[in-house]
Formats: sequence, structure tokens, C-alpha cells
Amino acid sequence: LDVQGSLIDVFESGDRLLAIPYSRFDRLHLARRLWSIPAPRYSRRGVFSGFARGLTPTAARVRAAVNYHYDHPVSFWKLWLDDSLSYSCAYFATAQTSLAEAQRDKLDYICRKLRLRPGQRLLDMGCGWGALVMHAAANYGVEALGLTLSPQQAEVARERIRAAGLEHRCRVEVENFLEFRPDRSFDRIASVGAAEHVPEKHFDDYFARTFEMLRPGGQFLHHAIVRVPSIQDRPGRSFMDRYVFPDHFLATIGRTVAGAESAGFEVRDSESLREHYKLTLEHWLQRFEAAETAIERETDPLSFRVFRLYLAGSAYEFRCGRLSIYQTLLAKPDHGQCGL
Repeated sequence: LDVQGSLIDVFESGDRLLAIPYSRFDRLHLARRLWSIPAPRYSRRGVFSGFARGLTPTAARVRAAVNYHYDHPVSFWKLWLDDSLSYSCAYFATAQTSLAEAQRDKLDYICRKLRLRPGQRLLDMGCGWGALVMHAAANYGVEALGLTLSPQQAEVARERIRAAGLEHRCRVEVENFLEFRPDRSFDRIASVGAAEHVPEKHFDDYFARTFEMLRPGGQFLHHAIVRVPSIQDRPGRSFMDRYVFPDHFLATIGRTVAGAESAGFEVRDSESLREHYKLTLEHWLQRFEAAETAIERETDPLSFRVFRLYLAGSAYEFRCGRLSIYQTLLAKPDHGQCGL
């Protein structure tokens, strides 16, 4: 199907159609009508043509699933992200704030929530192209380490760090943070959009490993998309799981807090940024659609259609409240003291 105009506006009608209780006869009748419609011959092959379904989330599969989405030339991402290459929810002071300014504010918001100070050691679990570690090292004087599963991201992040003259303060390694064994603990840890790639069976391990890597009295900022438990999941394998974020897992905020507390963390603050992510996605979608020709040249027509649908659908999900996103500040108490 092709949609002319705002793709976001289609989803409300889609929700109503999905809720209609069709009988088996109705389904067969509609299927015959559907197959009678002449279909355009779009290619079904492309960079984002789908990820093979798997049953066991092995370490190799987790790596492959993450790299399916992220491990692509940076020229693709530069066509629609802002110059910082921040690929997570921005922080908008007003609805008129530019995307670049909102992304800078997001990085600073995280650093201020963590009360970063010169000389501290910061770990960024799932660092992307290095925006947070670079911002923290340049503006707060910390020693920052970023971890990513994507070799492409790591290479670009290292180039950006060198260009900024920050090699003595931050570095990026290709490493699974669930398997990472540092030689000493960190004063602060951040996870921005990384927990969504942790398989459900390892979700509690994610908090336990973070708690182990953090020094007593340190803080951990967990920034992640959550599902809303009062809204029923749609049956079957999702478009997002098949074409965009394979094997992703979205906890609820209740499951998040329970997992953190079970690991030993004290929950100090939890803030919803749902409207901020709606705005972020709308900015990305507008920039993405404006760069259609260049994106198709960089990838392929199928991948453009997949990503456009993902960005528009996600913006709708955050607009209507089916999805939300929280920043949760967690502390590892040191005999009752957490430094806050």
C-alpha cells in the first residue's frame, strides 16, 4: 500500500480496523477482495528486508540482531539524524526547540542527573556513535568508556573522538555489556536506549551486572522505552520485530523498577519523557522523508519504506500512549549513603 500525505494519520484508522471482530467467513471474503487488487511490483529485497526468526537468544544472535539495525555506513544515519548522531529521545524545552538543540540538552540533562564531576569514571552501555561519552568528557571532565556491539559505530565514534581531541578522556570498545568484565568499578553508568535489546530472560541479569560494575555510592541512569501494561499486545510477530528491531524486548516501568530493586538499587527518580520522544520521532520522520532520494540511493527503496513506516508508527505509538519512555535514576547505596 502507498500512502500520500501524513503517514502518521493512517494509524488511528488502522487501530480501529484491527479491533473489528471479523468472522472466519468475513476474513475469507475480504482476503479474496484483497488479492484481486493489482499490486505494485516493489522489490522485496533490501538492507532491511527482515531478520530470521530465532528461538534461543544466544550471545551470537543478540550481536547479529543488534548489528542488523545499527551496523551500516554512517552516511545513511547522517542523512536524517542531527550532527551529534544522537539516536535516542531528545529533550525539548519547548515544542519549537530545534532537534539539534534538544539533543544537546538531552546529553546535558543526563550528565546533570548523574551529577558528573571531573575525574569520575563513566560507563555508557550501548554508546552508539559516541555522543554521550564525548559530551561528558568535554564538558564534565570525566574519564568515559563507551561500549557498542556494532564495529561500524565504534569506528565512527573513535574517529569523532580523535577529531575532537578527546582521546585522553574517552574511548569506545566493541563489547557486549552483559559479558563485560572491567578491571575496576565505575563511579557512574548510563544506558540510553540499550536495554531494549536485552532479551527478556537476561533482563534481571542486566541490572545485576550494572550493580556489580558500579562502585558503592555510585549512580546509574537507565533510559529506555517501555510498554504500557493496560494496553493489550497485538497477536502475532510484529513488523518491528521482523524488519526493524529483531528480538527487542520492552519491559513495563513496573518491571523495570522491580528488576532494579531486586539487584540492590535504590530508585531515586523516574521521569516519563513520552511527549519528548513523540517530538523526536516527528523530527526524524520529517528529515527522513525529505531525504528520500538520497536514502534510496544509499540503501534501497524497500529500506526507505520500512524505516518510514517504523518512524511514523513509532511517533503514533508515543502520541497515543501505547508506548512510553522513562529515565530512571538508580543509586547503589554505601551503608545507606548514595551521594545524592
